Amino acid sequence: MSVAAPLRPSASSRTRTIEERPLRYPDATSETVMSRRGWWLVGMNFLLPGSAQVLAGSRRLGRIGLTATLAMWALAVAGVLIALFARGLLFSLATNWFVLLLAQGILIVYAALWVVLTIDTLRLVRLVKTAGVARVGIPALAIALVIAVSGGAAYAAQSVGAARDALGAIFGASGPPVEPSDGYYNILLLGADSGEGRDSMRFDSISVVSINADTGATTITGIPRDMPHFPFSEGPMQEKYPDGHEGFADPTCGWGSGINQLRTEVEVCQDGTQLYPDAYTNGSSPGVEATKDAAEGIMGIEIPYYVFVDMKGFADLVDALGGVTITVDERLPKGGGPSYEGQPAEDWAIGWIEVGEQHMDGDTAQWYARSRYTTSDFDRMERQRELQQAMLDQFTPQTVLTRFQELAAAGADLVETDIPTSMLPYLVDLAVKAKDQPVSTIELTPEGGIDEYDPDYDYIRELVQQTLHPATPTAEPES
Repeated sequence: MSVAAPLRPSASSRTRTIEERPLRYPDATSETVMSRRGWWLVGMNFLLPGSAQVLAGSRRLGRIGLTATLAMWALAVAGVLIALFARGLLFSLATNWFVLLLAQGILIVYAALWVVLTIDTLRLVRLVKTAGVARVGIPALAIALVIAVSGGAAYAAQSVGAARDALGAIFGASGPPVEPSDGYYNILLLGADSGEGRDSMRFDSISVVSINADTGATTITGIPRDMPHFPFSEGPMQEKYPDGHEGFADPTCGWGSGINQLRTEVEVCQDGTQLYPDAYTNGSSPGVEATKDAAEGIMGIEIPYYVFVDMKGFADLVDALGGVTITVDERLPKGGGPSYEGQPAEDWAIGWIEVGEQHMDGDTAQWYARSRYTTSDFDRMERQRELQQAMLDQFTPQTVLTRFQELAAAGADLVETDIPTSMLPYLVDLAVKAKDQPVSTIELTPEGGIDEYDPDYDYIRELVQQTLHPATPTAEPES
């Protein structure tokens, strides 16, 4: 019994298939047709990853690519809608550790999938059948597009990972967000250099940042580091000094009685864990908590959180921002100070910050904030406030996007805080509102009417209240 040979499609049938489905069944004998088809496949792979496989290759792989692409589009649209109509939710998601981990994983997988789809698209093109120019141009275009897109996704994944790591390193405290106190979130801002031995580290810069809970308007109050005889708010230090701080009981500890000595007094000369047993558990330290109580006593406001800026890493943050621009009013020396009393600055200075507008790198900005041997502590406080404002101005969306990983790495090394992660959405939202508003300042210095040797703390508390809660002018009655 003979076996019939399998039927083969007729020539007319094959021709009709080529004409109706040229992407899947092209005329491989025509270099023009194959070149045109190759450009189309590469373009479709870029515009709608997975579509090239659905039309000309493995439909299963194409469906995976299309599903992933549509899912990414849906997430992008959802992100835009959330940013427009639910900004608080956006900030909550953007500061959530698990959400950031999930986003990083999605970006990595999608970048890898796009590379796979591009390689498979080049296989479908069959370059050997294309014309000479297309044989080079098609793979060059495909490689350029996949580098741009997959490279962008990979960079985004790295940035998300850097943000997650920075958030974990900086905001380690837990707990619910606090309610604003009298309409403000008040945060103690401390600056010091941890590189010279933390056992004797003193806070060189002490400020309180007050952020209006509704408008984001920000007021920075600078507290002189040598402010004496200050009161404390209710707590263990007030019990120890009910009539105001008197200085160290142990003379081996002291350089005086200023507020910047509290850390040494509480943590080096005393057992601070007895005074503040929960400080370390809550992400703070006894020295910081004592300084909080002092700032509250001085200003008459509640200060639930602190941020410590390590001046040793401050330069890295300025460099990550691309530098800051400051107008210098007085020539300032760089350097640790004179070796003996009366030594001219020209003999010990390692450099100078000249008068005029200066675009400072991190090292120069650090000396601008520190320099005090040819000026006063009050001048230095004013420069530090000026530098804080310049850095806030430099945090533009373009700077954050282009330097995000450097900023995140610098921030993780620079900042310590007890602000819980749950507070971040509120504070980020307020920071966005505050961006377009000027920062007001309160300087507790002689220029502000404060006696540096015998401050009037009642007057200071009244000044703070008047600044944070200015009287609303009333309209005069019509005659």
